[in-house]
Amino acid sequence: MPPNLTKPNSGFTSKPSPLCTFVSLIILLIIGFYTLHYPPGNPKKVLFQQIFLSSASNSTIASYLRSLTSHPHLAGTKPSLETIHYVKTHFQNLGLETHTVPFQTLLSYPVHASVSMHFGNSTVLNLPLNEMGIPSYPSSGLIQPYHAFSPSGTVHGKVVFANHGREDDYRTLGLRGVNVNGCIVIIRKGGGLSRGAVVKIAEKKGALGVLMYAEGDVSKGSFGSGVERGTVMEGVGDPLTPGWGADEDGERLKLEDKKVLERFPGIPSLPLPFESAQLILDSLEGPLAPQEWRDSGRSNLSHVGSGLVMVNFTYQGEKKLATIYNVVAVIRGLEEPDRYVLMGNHRDAWTYGAVDPNSGTATLLDIARRYALLMRKGWNPRRTIIFCSWDAEEFGMIGSTEWVEQNLVNLGAKAVAYLNVDCAVQGPGFFAGATPQLDNLIFEVTKKVQDPDSEVVATIYEKWKTMNGNNIQRLSGVDSDFAPFLQHAGVPSVDIYYGRVAGVWGLLGLHLADDPVLPLDYLSYAKQLQEYKDAFSRVLDGNISLTPLAAPIQEFTSAAKQASEETKKLMEQEFTNDLLALKIRALNDRLMLAERGFLDTDGIKGREWFKHLVSVFFSKIAVRTEVLHT
Repeated sequence: MPPNLTKPNSGFTSKPSPLCTFVSLIILLIIGFYTLHYPPGNPKKVLFQQIFLSSASNSTIASYLRSLTSHPHLAGTKPSLETIHYVKTHFQNLGLETHTVPFQTLLSYPVHASVSMHFGNSTVLNLPLNEMGIPSYPSSGLIQPYHAFSPSGTVHGKVVFANHGREDDYRTLGLRGVNVNGCIVIIRKGGGLSRGAVVKIAEKKGALGVLMYAEGDVSKGSFGSGVERGTVMEGVGDPLTPGWGADEDGERLKLEDKKVLERFPGIPSLPLPFESAQLILDSLEGPLAPQEWRDSGRSNLSHVGSGLVMVNFTYQGEKKLATIYNVVAVIRGLEEPDRYVLMGNHRDAWTYGAVDPNSGTATLLDIARRYALLMRKGWNPRRTIIFCSWDAEEFGMIGSTEWVEQNLVNLGAKAVAYLNVDCAVQGPGFFAGATPQLDNLIFEVTKKVQDPDSEVVATIYEKWKTMNGNNIQRLSGVDSDFAPFLQHAGVPSVDIYYGRVAGVWGLLGLHLADDPVLPLDYLSYAKQLQEYKDAFSRVLDGNISLTPLAAPIQEFTSAAKQASEETKKLMEQEFTNDLLALKIRALNDRLMLAERGFLDTDGIKGREWFKHLVSVFFSKIAVRTEVLHT
C-alpha cells in the first residue's frame, strides 16, 4: 500500500535502515552518473532530439506562412511593421527573451519606370513592366518592379543581347563584330554574376543601360509572367556606414561621398517580364547568336543585334534613409551562456515572400516553438541559442550586416556558428553550403531525418546522395545573411535549402548548443584546403611554385589531427571533474576560434570589408577551375 500522506513522516528523525541507506546511495550514484556522464549517446540528449523531431507540425508552419505572406512587406515600408510585430509577438508568447533592434539605413524605392520600342514606321510599343494579372500597384500594395540603387536616367538606343553579361559573353560578341558601346544591352539572369556585377561590366563596355529578365525553369514554366526584382548595389550592408552599425544617431557618410558612389552602378537598369523581353529579342538583327546561347533557356533567340528598332527606357528612383528592424530572441545557455549558436533568416521580401524568405521564417518560428516545448519538458541548452529575424536582406544583407558590425567584438569572442536558411520550400532535393568543419555534422544530422518527399522510407542523407553525391558547396559568395558572419566576423556558417528543412536545421542547432565538445571537424577543412591547392596547381600548370602554400596547409592538417584525437580522448571520459571541464572548454575555444584565424584585419585589397582570406581563395580557385574545364 502507498504511504499515508496525511500522517507526519518520521523518516527524517528516525535512524535509517541499512536497506534504505543502500537504496539511497544507489539513487545518488545514478543521479551523479547522468549528471556528470558525457558519452556521445547521452540518453537524455537523444530523447530530446526525438521529441524535437516528433513535434513537427506542417499545419502549424502553414499557419505561420499564411500570416507572414498575407500582404507584401518590403523593408522600410509601413506594411513591413505588421510582419515585425508578428514575429516579435510569436517569440514573446513562447516565453523567450525578445528584442527589436532598429537601424537607420539607406534604402532605394522606385518612383517611375517605362520601356518602349520605336519602329522604323514611327510606331511606338509601350512594354508591360509589371506581373501579368496583378492589379494596379497602389491597390495591391506591391512595389513596381525595379532594381534597388539603380541610378535614375533616360536612355535611348539600339539593343544588343549579351547573354548573361559576363566578360566571356562580351568576348563572344566581339568575335562576331558586335560592339555594345552606345547601346542598351538586354541580359538574361544567370551565369553566376550578381545583378550589380552585370551592370558594372556593361557600364565598362560603354553600354547606356541594362534590361534584365529571368527565364526560370523551362519544364515548370516559372517566371512566365513574373518579374525578378533585386538590388544592383555592390557589397553588403548600409553604404553610408561601412564597417560600423547604422545607429539612428551614429556617424554617416554623405550620399555623394566617393566610397558611397562606388557601391552603385553609373548606368540605369530595369527588370523585365519574360514576355516583354521576348518582344525585344524578336526585333534583333545582326549576327546569329551562338548555338549554345540559342539552345539554352526558354528564350526564342536568333540574332544578337542590333537592328532597326530603337528602345527608350526611363527609370526614376529615390534613395532615402529608412528605419529597419531586426528581431532577436534568446534562449540562455545553462552551462556556457557566453557561447552563442545563432540561427537566422531574413523576413523582408520584394513582394509576398511565400518562398524566399518566409518559408524559412515560418520554419524558424516553428523551431523556436519546438525548442520551447523541450524547455517545458526539462531541457536547457548547454550554450546560448539566438534566433535572428533579419530585415532588409533583399537590399544587400543590410539588417544582418549592421547587427554583425554592431556586435563584432562579442561575436568574435563568443559565436560558435551561424545557421542560415532563406527558402525552406523551394522544391525537392536538399542543398547545403557550409564552411568545411561543419560537413560531418551535416552528414550526421541528415542521416537522422526522414526524407518527406521520398516514396520509400529513406533519410535525407540517402536521397541527397542519389541526387548529387552529398555535395556541400562552399560559402564564397555574398548572396545571403551568412555573408557578414563568415566574411567579416569569421564565424563558421551553414546555409541550407530544402523542401521541409525544420528537422535538419533544428538538429544542427541542438548539436551545436548541447554537445559537450563542439562538433567542428577541421580534418574536413584541411582536406578541402589541400584539394583547392591541388586545383590551383593545375590551373598554374607548374609555372609558379606553391611550396609557400603547401607548408601551412600541412601544419594546419597536423593541428586538425591533434584536435581530432584530443576530442576522442575527452569524449571517452565517463565522468567529469573541474580539470576535465577546463580541458573541454579550452578545446572548444580552439575549435570555435580557428575560423577567425583566416581573417585579415586589413581586409582584401580593394574590398577591405571582406576579411576572410580562405573564403576568397575558395571563390577564386572555383572560378579558375571552371574556366580551365571550359
